[in-house]
Amino acid sequence: MTAISLAPSPARREELARRIRLLVAATIIYNVIESIAALTAGTLASSTALIGFGLDSVIEVSSAAAVAWQFSAREHAVREAREKTTLRIIAVSFFALAAYVTVDAVRALAGAGAGAAERSVPGIVLAALSLAVMPFLSAAQRRAGRELGSASAVADSRQTLLCTYLSAVLLAGLVLNATLGWSWADPVAALVIAAIAVKESRDAWQGRGCCAPSATTPPGAGAHADEACDCRPGCACCH
Repeated sequence: MTAISLAPSPARREELARRIRLLVAATIIYNVIESIAALTAGTLASSTALIGFGLDSVIEVSSAAAVAWQFSAREHAVREAREKTTLRIIAVSFFALAAYVTVDAVRALAGAGAGAAERSVPGIVLAALSLAVMPFLSAAQRRAGRELGSASAVADSRQTLLCTYLSAVLLAGLVLNATLGWSWADPVAALVIAAIAVKESRDAWQGRGCCAPSATTPPGAGAHADEACDCRPGCACCH
């Protein structure tokens, strides 16, 4: 019976690895700029939401840097060997983000913050820009990671996607606070984001999300193609 290869060829793997390195580099550069801008704007406006967003960018840099370290290796075998360590770093980054956002949101709801935040036009512009940029970076890295079968690349793309959600929450909070004075809107939404971050942290720690396809699978596998992949329980095969 003739076998059909599902795994990408060595040349395609190298192309995908280069693409991931470029996307990770772009993510790191953008988040460094974003963190500086958010922390500065947050300090000037006494906005805990903006400061939290800036710290999230710092955490996202650590996640992207872990993937950059993994894919800095030219040999595919070395990259695979670094996968578990990279996933652990990403998982811890997610959990740290969830912990910070939860504490910050609870403090804001309890009135233990530094006081009412001032209107911040730079913060609104920054949140809108991130909301426009981050989905494209996340989608591009997720596609490359799935085709390559890299759980760490997919997990890092989820970190970037989480930044998109945080951008939406931040934008809504800043706009509602500036126009209607609804200071409670941002921390309530932030608690939802924290819950999502905890789930992503658990999935990354367990290595869930994307597994490499097996080298061969019988033709006509059809709906049983998932069984032909080298996937652990909870993983989604990457055809």
